Amino acid sequence: MAAPDKTPARISGMFDSIAPRYDLLNRVLSAGLDQKWRRRAVRELQLGRAPQVLDLCTGTADLALAATEQHADASVIGVDFSGAMLRLALGKVREAKLDSRIRLVRGDATRIPVADASCDAATIGFGIRNVAEPTRALDELARVLRPGARLAILEFGQPRIPGIRTLYAWYFRYLLPAVGKMVSRHQSAYSYLPASVGTFPPPAEFARTIESHGFVSVRAVPLTFGIVYLYVATRLS
Repeated sequence: MAAPDKTPARISGMFDSIAPRYDLLNRVLSAGLDQKWRRRAVRELQLGRAPQVLDLCTGTADLALAATEQHADASVIGVDFSGAMLRLALGKVREAKLDSRIRLVRGDATRIPVADASCDAATIGFGIRNVAEPTRALDELARVLRPGARLAILEFGQPRIPGIRTLYAWYFRYLLPAVGKMVSRHQSAYSYLPASVGTFPPPAEFARTIESHGFVSVRAVPLTFGIVYLYVATRLS
């Protein structure tokens, strides 16, 4: 499968276009499991007292909100390069009355607008696959995290059980793009999704990539039969 175009202008424009229906499609296409996956990612951070969390590729801030819901004293900085997604995120943050704890910033994952060693943990929810140079994003995450801080990355994978793998492959390649196109009214966004997942490195390979960019104790944890993988790592001390 040919790698899709991931130039920043194209990806940010795509997410700007689908932003109004993004949350709805997440819930529908994952059968509501996306929220469960995010809560699991936050638990894996093992946050201490009053942590400063970076949510990179924050989108509409679902992971940022999950972090503050699970940890009453957590503060989050959410970074994304889609202006439309950030506007929706801001509305959700204000509705939850979390303006003082969640700060949203427009920025690039390969040039994170955060100071060195200033964060106690970091998350990415289904965003690393959309970064044109994911190794640069990992280097930036290593830069902004304090030694010993934890990283949790959620990303799509392939189910490991043969029958489920076949059924999911059909759903992911045919049904998901059709439903996504109909609801989002975007011609290519939900065709891009299976294409980008299909060309993303396998879990073991991506775990090794994380490890080679300043992290230790890297685990690739399959969730829901391997439909999603949760990568958990610790910043090298």
